[in-house]
Amino acid sequence: MNEVDSLLDLKPLSIKRSTIKLLVDILKIALKGAGKTEIVYKANLNFKQVQKYLDFLVGKGMLSISSNKRKKYRTTEKGKVFIKRYRETVELFL
Repeated sequence: MNEVDSLLDLKPLSIKRSTIKLLVDILKIALKGAGKTEIVYKANLNFKQVQKYLDFLVGKGMLSISSNKRKKYRTTEKGKVFIKRYRETVELFL
């Protein structure tokens, strides 16, 4: 538990916060374009888990998929805004 969590004792939010952090991590990995395997290894997920998050982010317009033979995921402008706002929010607590 980090300093902010211990001060505020926000245990019910910890699952959602870690999910949001995971989404941000995936968006950061895909900034320059990344395949599913790269995202799996860099985000420390398995293929079943990562597919759920990729589908969610694509559905929200935060990731795009290339139409090449090998799928590459790339963070969209909307995804970049999400990363920026996440960073700004975290900085408020530091």
